[in-house]
Amino acid sequence: MIIHVLAALAILFYLAAAGWLARPMLGRGTHWNQAALGVAGLAVLMHASILLGTHRGALDLHFFAALSLVAFVVSTLTLLVNLSRPVAALGVIVFPLTALLVLVDSFLAPPTVPHAMDWQIKLHVTVALISFSVLSIATVLAILLAVQERALRHRQFGPWLRALPPLTLTETLLFRLIAAGFLLLTLTLITGALFVDDLFSQHLAHKTILSIVAWLVFGVLLYGRWRHGWRGQRAVNLTLIGMAVLLLAFFGSKFVLELILHRGIDS
Repeated sequence: MIIHVLAALAILFYLAAAGWLARPMLGRGTHWNQAALGVAGLAVLMHASILLGTHRGALDLHFFAALSLVAFVVSTLTLLVNLSRPVAALGVIVFPLTALLVLVDSFLAPPTVPHAMDWQIKLHVTVALISFSVLSIATVLAILLAVQERALRHRQFGPWLRALPPLTLTETLLFRLIAAGFLLLTLTLITGALFVDDLFSQHLAHKTILSIVAWLVFGVLLYGRWRHGWRGQRAVNLTLIGMAVLLLAFFGSKFVLELILHRGIDS
C-alpha cells in the first residue's frame, strides 16, 4: 500500500515537473527552472524508494522492472545535466515517460522476484544500465537537435524554440554524452567478456553481438566528429541507429521471452 502511494506521488511530481518545464515553451512564463527541478528531485527520491521497496533493494532485470530502473537513472541524469547545462526540453520528454513506466511497473505489471547475482555480474549490469541511460539522453538531445535545425531552416521562431538552448550548446552536450556513453559501453563489453560465463545458455549471445554493433556505430560517429567534423543530420541519424540497435540488445529478448513466450517472469 505504501509503495502504491509513493508511486502515485512520484507520477504526480514527474508530470508536474514536466508541466512546469514546458511553460516557457508555451509562452506562459520564464521562472520555472529551479522549482521544476526541485519537484523532479522529489519524484526521483520517491522513485528510488519504490525501487528499493518493490524489488527488495536488488537489481530486478525483468522487463518492466528494468524499464523502470532505466527510467530512474535517466531521470536522475536529466536532473544532473540541467544543473550544469539547462536543457528544459529534456525533462519535458523524459519525466512523462518515466511517470508512465512507474505507473506500469507499480500498478499493472505482474510481481517479479530479482535474480540472484554475483558482485561481478552486478557490476557489469550497473555499468550497462548507466551506459544505456547516458546514450538514451544523448538520443533525446539528437531528436531535439533535429527539431531545432528544421525549425531554424523553416524560420519557425515560436516560444518553444526560444526556450531551447542555443544549437551549438545542444550539439556540444550531445557529443559529450555520446563520448561518455561510448566509454561506459566499452566498459560494459569488457566486464561482460570477463564475467559472463556462457553466452548461449543465458540468452546473451545476441545481446553481445548487437551491443558490439551499437558500439561500432557510436565509435564511427565519434571518429567522424573528430576527424571530419560530422554534425547535423548525419550525427542525428547515426545516434538514432546506434540507440535503436542498443535498445534491441537490452530489451529485445526480454520482450520476446517475458511478454510473448511468458518465460522467466516468475524466476
